[in-house]
Amino acid sequence: MEIKYCPYCKSKRLYNLKDNFKKCSSCYKKFSTKKIELDYTIIEFFCNNINANQCAKTLAINYRTVQNRYIVFRKLIANYEELVYDNSFKDNSSYEEFYYFTDREKKNKKKSLYDAINIIGFYNDKKIYTLLMPKLPNYNNEKDTKSFENYLKWHKIYSQNSYTTPLNIFWKYLEENLKKYKGIDERNFFFYLKECEFKFNYLQNKQIEILKNIYYNITRK
Repeated sequence: MEIKYCPYCKSKRLYNLKDNFKKCSSCYKKFSTKKIELDYTIIEFFCNNINANQCAKTLAINYRTVQNRYIVFRKLIANYEELVYDNSFKDNSSYEEFYYFTDREKKNKKKSLYDAINIIGFYNDKKIYTLLMPKLPNYNNEKDTKSFENYLKWHKIYSQNSYTTPLNIFWKYLEENLKKYKGIDERNFFFYLKECEFKFNYLQNKQIEILKNIYYNITRK
């Protein structure tokens, strides 16, 4: 892969230094072409839904190196999606609440909606945006708790089966994509949610372009 423009400012005014380094005549940043090439390749693997372990094996590099980059990518994507939503025209005429269970939790006959991850999704400007909501509050008395749970189950089934919407499609996409992870720490669930949101909203070549730009923006200063 030949680096033809500066990853920091996109200028094509580059000149060669020794040991595979280049310097930009516009922003004066110096960078290793080998490192840039590796970063770009890992970004492409990430956007192709190749997990960190497989990426590390294919590229013959340390797993932790790839995993650390994947963590950074997810955090950058989460921030990017939040900024895009903040700057969008907010119609929010289409929104749905969704209760996420892992496959293991789905098989548990005693599972409760109070244990589910509660998400609200908006379809706005032809894109999906999601927010994590607080867990549902437990009622003090068992009768009220059971009635409320039955209502939520009915509401979920009705909203998903009555018609097909972009949000319904996204919920299925989310569940399918999260299956490949063998357990997600609930503290990190937000970042995996935003990764799915990002990949659902943009075609793969656009994902790569955006991620390359935001990844190098963090080191621009």
